[in-house]
Amino acid sequence: MVLRSLVLAASLALAGCASVGVADAPPSATSALQGDAARPAQAGGWVRSELYFGVGEETGPADRPQAEQISEATWRAFLDKEVTARFPDGLTVFDAYGQWLFRGAKEPNRLKTKVLVVLHEDTPQRRADIEAIRLAWKQATGHQSVLWSRHAVDVSF
Repeated sequence: MVLRSLVLAASLALAGCASVGVADAPPSATSALQGDAARPAQAGGWVRSELYFGVGEETGPADRPQAEQISEATWRAFLDKEVTARFPDGLTVFDAYGQWLFRGAKEPNRLKTKVLVVLHEDTPQRRADIEAIRLAWKQATGHQSVLWSRHAVDVSF
């Protein structure tokens, strides 16, 4: 009787631990996608480029020319013309806030910012596309810089 109780208890305990494995799981809409040459299921040799664009009215020490506010319509037009044209497969934009302290300044300059994130192959053409976007922004707005941060990534679509 004791042995039978132990076997029953062990069976119940093991049944409670059982779960549906990945191979046993019902297929989902995305599990069958294998990707294609343009959007591989997995790819290495890609980078995540982040570009930081000042768009708000700059506040802070006014001993130098301040950036003018960029309207949402102006930003969208720039995004469509300069960015989407070069990276039509997709991108992400975040609203952010940035600040920096000029040498010798007592208070920081502050500026509303758009952060553009693009995942792309690390090729000379794609790097040239990013540089062209930065240059176009500086020419269109008179801004001195567009910060570019690059990080190697593995991607999967």
